[in-house]
Amino acid sequence: MSLSTHVLDTAAGRPAAGVPVRLERGVRTLDGDAIKGWRPVAEAVTDDDGRVRDLPANQAGPWRLVFDTAARSPFFPQVTVAFVISDPAEHHHVPLLLSPHGYTTYRGS
Repeated sequence: MSLSTHVLDTAAGRPAAGVPVRLERGVRTLDGDAIKGWRPVAEAVTDDDGRVRDLPANQAGPWRLVFDTAARSPFFPQVTVAFVISDPAEHHHVPLLLSPHGYTTYRGS
């Protein structure tokens, strides 16, 4: 399984290079029904094309990407995207489209 992300600066119309990204894994409660916290797994910085290609999300369960967007968005200094991996054999891609006053994300391919 692999996980990748791509950050695009929609205001500038180009990839967002140099964005720090942290991958975290959800820690579940003993009964497994809720997330009681998050454990950092990896850190990276987007390349010149705004990408981080190979993040180590290799287990099913809750994950999140935390983007440090303070340098690009005065209103959203941080964007957190939480998601669930149900099939660890599949590739997962989580793009972030960012502007100074908004953002969107989706499951890419």
